[in-house]
Amino acid sequence: MANVTPTFGSITPSQKQQALSTNYLNFTDPNNADFSSFAQQYLPEIYEAEVERYGNRTLSGFLRMVGAEMPMTSDQVIWSEQNRLHVAYDDVEITDGNTITIQNIDLSPANPADYVANVLSINQTIVIMNPTTGVELKAIVTSKPTPGSGVVDVASYTTANLVTGAFTAGDTVKIFVFGSEYAKGSTLTGDDYQSITPSFTQYSNSPIIIRNKYAVNGSDTAQIGWVEVATEDGTGGYYWYLKAESETRLRFEDYLEMALIEGELATPTSAAANLGTPKKGTQGLFSAVNERGNVLNNFSVAGGLTEFDSILKNLDTQGAIEENMLFLNRATSLDFDDMLGSLSSGANGGVAYGLFENSSEMALNLGFSGFRRGSYDFYKTDWKYLNDASTRGAVANSGIDGVLIPAGTSTVYDQILGTNIRRPFLHVRYRAAQADDRRMKSWVTGSVGGAYTSDLDAMEVHFLSERCLCVQGANNFVLFTSVD
Repeated sequence: MANVTPTFGSITPSQKQQALSTNYLNFTDPNNADFSSFAQQYLPEIYEAEVERYGNRTLSGFLRMVGAEMPMTSDQVIWSEQNRLHVAYDDVEITDGNTITIQNIDLSPANPADYVANVLSINQTIVIMNPTTGVELKAIVTSKPTPGSGVVDVASYTTANLVTGAFTAGDTVKIFVFGSEYAKGSTLTGDDYQSITPSFTQYSNSPIIIRNKYAVNGSDTAQIGWVEVATEDGTGGYYWYLKAESETRLRFEDYLEMALIEGELATPTSAAANLGTPKKGTQGLFSAVNERGNVLNNFSVAGGLTEFDSILKNLDTQGAIEENMLFLNRATSLDFDDMLGSLSSGANGGVAYGLFENSSEMALNLGFSGFRRGSYDFYKTDWKYLNDASTRGAVANSGIDGVLIPAGTSTVYDQILGTNIRRPFLHVRYRAAQADDRRMKSWVTGSVGGAYTSDLDAMEVHFLSERCLCVQGANNFVLFTSVD
């Protein structure tokens, strides 16, 4: 008689109760891709939830912690920052015994409106300092600077001339005004006195449009998976597209912050600026501090407190903001701990442990999350963005080791309001008006998932934002880099 050969779920029985390759089905058999031999009547033991082996994978939150978000209605945000109050020149040459020449100021521009005036006046008293040798003299200005020239006549108070035992011709010195001396019954005339009209330094940034989209066809939205969805934003269920949509949203939210940290303005000659659709870019945190702030290269324990004190001395010359926040990668954070932990209480000028009830043991046991040095308080934390293996933590030398950000607010002149206003040093501006708020937009198109906007048998979830970062008072920021 003919043999019946089953084509589905066939197994070969054995006369003994034992597991053989012929009498059970291998669920992971690569030849079982089409489920033609899937006759397993018993469910395997399946862990429904994914194992969160990377913990919380999101990176955003830094800007929300240190700044604020405010709407704007224009393609550009412009702010003005105060210049220094006192008159000083850094690049001055000793011409001869009674003459100095101010360098690097445009006294004869092609456009007269760009003329930079020398603001020294006759009878003003100045300090002349050689930053290399430490030699200095006090002098008085004796002649009004020649128009179109940086040449100024001066008379020393303590020597016959400038090159008698003090300076030599060609020395580069710094000068600053500390007062004046006039004769009895004197008057101030236009020929002798230079009136100073204050100016400001203006900065600007432009928002960029950040977009992303997730799409899933209609059939897959109805397909139930074996693994339970669990994401950082609390999304749950057995529809896998929910996980994909949720992770697209989380990734986009990280991009909103990362774009404002890493952003670069396109230079006129760059490839990005000369595309068919030119890209302008936006200035991010790292770029702004590198251009207008302070940069410390290769901070290490070897440099110790001396190297760190160089930061304090530089902050003294800037805004001297008392409270500052340090956001560091793991290696630099440990360097700070090692540096502070190697000091005994009271040694090397002492380290104040006021943030830990003045207990060095408490600070050392916890690792330094805050400390005081000189007149400054520092609060230190690890920055996940610099440690994550999918961003700058992926390589040993990422170029950026951390950043010091002043706490509090800065005063700037708002040209729209016509008054001084206070803003956080670091804040985000996003496009918004009554017609549309572009801080963080999301919408669904297609004919699936409650959207009926087209005949497309799919659900498309769109994300969009338009924003930029304002780094005000960047001279108070410090960027720690691993670049020589």
